[in-house]
Amino acid sequence: MGRTPLSLKMRAIALLSQREHSPLELRRKLLRIRRDAQEAEDDEDRSAIEVDQLIEWLRAQGYLSETRFVESRVHARAQRYGSLRIKLELAQHGLTLSADAQAELKSTELARARSLWQRKFGANGTGDPDAVAGNPALRARQMRFLSGRGFSPEVIRQVLRGRVED
Repeated sequence: MGRTPLSLKMRAIALLSQREHSPLELRRKLLRIRRDAQEAEDDEDRSAIEVDQLIEWLRAQGYLSETRFVESRVHARAQRYGSLRIKLELAQHGLTLSADAQAELKSTELARARSLWQRKFGANGTGDPDAVAGNPALRARQMRFLSGRGFSPEVIRQVLRGRVED
């Protein structure tokens, strides 16, 4: 005996119970689920309309919240990534940071970059600002690392110089 398949609404609630999703991400997943489950003669436009209606219902019931998604994504990424990377990731989900969240990320960016740099390069000789200044290859490697994590060039320079500025 097989299980009866879950309705699209139950699948959406199950996805949201695992973690927060952006509306765009949830829509993409639900359309894929719907496409896999539907018959070949079903209309894709009708499926898209059904999914959009379901997403609006989920928003109205409080199951889907862009604010919660942004907060959870910022919280999960803030210790490892700079504000540029976090903003880019949210833009891929069709969302933006609030002015307050941007200001908070900006105010802690130097400390977060320094902490990440210290964890990665530590006190094993490569984390010494004097050693970095004397070795262009090491400096470039550390700059690429921090840049790839989404930290601004000014913050990267401050971290590698070892200066404590605000």
